[in-house]
Amino acid sequence: MPDQETRPTIHIPGATSHTIAPRGGPPNREGTLRYLKAGTGAPLVLLHTVRTQAEHFRFLIPLISDRYTVYALDLPGMGYSEIVSGASYDEPAMRAGVERLLTELDLRDVTMVGESLGAVLALTTAADLPERVRRVVAVNAYDFRDGIARSSLLARLVVSGVLTPGVGPVIAGVEPKPVLRRVLQGGLGDRTALRADYVDELLQVGSHPGYPTVARAVYQSLPSLIAARSRYREVRAPIHLVYGEKDWSRRSDREANKELLPAAEFTQVPGTGHFIALERPGVLADLLNAVA
Repeated sequence: MPDQETRPTIHIPGATSHTIAPRGGPPNREGTLRYLKAGTGAPLVLLHTVRTQAEHFRFLIPLISDRYTVYALDLPGMGYSEIVSGASYDEPAMRAGVERLLTELDLRDVTMVGESLGAVLALTTAADLPERVRRVVAVNAYDFRDGIARSSLLARLVVSGVLTPGVGPVIAGVEPKPVLRRVLQGGLGDRTALRADYVDELLQVGSHPGYPTVARAVYQSLPSLIAARSRYREVRAPIHLVYGEKDWSRRSDREANKELLPAAEFTQVPGTGHFIALERPGVLADLLNAVA
């Protein structure tokens, strides 16, 4: 079960916390999933970024909950979802967690909204479950070489250390607050958008037993996220690609996805980085509310 010793330190008005139990049957690498629910209307699923959790959408949820019933998932092993020993955190395994949310709650006519890692999973889930997904909004898809290591020299050093055989697990378990703050700020055009209480919440989750193993596995999963691009063309639902002007992706990465998905809408948000949900939640809310 998820760690019962700690609770989220951030409260989102109107949002309630829920869980989905693992399905039975050996071998069982599933854990309990936690999600936040808020609002009324057609279902909208929010999928968070690398090294974050459902509270990543703390400012977006209140802006869209008048138009949608919002489900913000803690991806497997992250946030307050259960950490299962030996579980995989490659793209297919994380996608299976997202699909559990849709199937266990029998969600249909769903708008899938993901940022970063979540954007890739929103697209591949839509490819797998076309009968359930109405639309996909993919924000700063994390499907390019080097990923967060492009953020800054510090981020490159941290990720390189975490991935190094032998010492990697030790480095993954050491996460000083100033280092985490600076790495995350590298994903922002406006660094003041990273609130101190959010960093504290992420550090609290990072202290859960087994979390360093999850964090390292997620960084190791980047090749599977890049490979997942091959599934994008299978998506039948309308797609909107959204990128921050200062996102870690390069122009060539964005153009490659535009060419892969020629029918998709495309928006670039001026001045923003990788974490648009933190910097400019109003931009995403306006986009989503306009098509509710």
